[in-house]
Amino acid sequence: MDGILEKQAVKRVLAALAENQIKGEVKILSETAKSAAEAANGLGIEVGQIASSIIFKLPDNSPLLVITSGRHRVDTELVAAKLGMGELGRVDADYVKASSGFSIGGVSPIGWLNPPAVTLIDTALADYEVVWAAAGHPHAVFPTTFAELESVCNATAMKVGG
Repeated sequence: MDGILEKQAVKRVLAALAENQIKGEVKILSETAKSAAEAANGLGIEVGQIASSIIFKLPDNSPLLVITSGRHRVDTELVAAKLGMGELGRVDADYVKASSGFSIGGVSPIGWLNPPAVTLIDTALADYEVVWAAAGHPHAVFPTTFAELESVCNATAMKVGG
């Protein structure tokens, strides 16, 4: 667990937290938080409180970030329809790393190398006083709120899952 806070991706998240005056401190989990269920388990919270950062590709190949509640999957047909698109483009690990600067399992909604073209935030996250998001590493997470994420990420609130 030593050295996680020294990783470049985590340092970018720490800088973004400070820059945006988000008071929650990065917490290092002994178990990985690669999935919402793992993160919730490690934190002792409801899986719905996990703000998962899922990346898709827009028709122009730019990234779409969907910050979704861990209690459901992104309904890609619903989101595509709401955005007036035929479908959301699937991405691979290389695309995720190149666009966000994070590896899958530690993608944070903040601290991106190149901010996403469009960011959506799941309205289901508003059901919780505190939500937790990845902090740039599979063992690192930070607490925040729906309102903070919506504001800091310049996100559009939308129902994204069932």
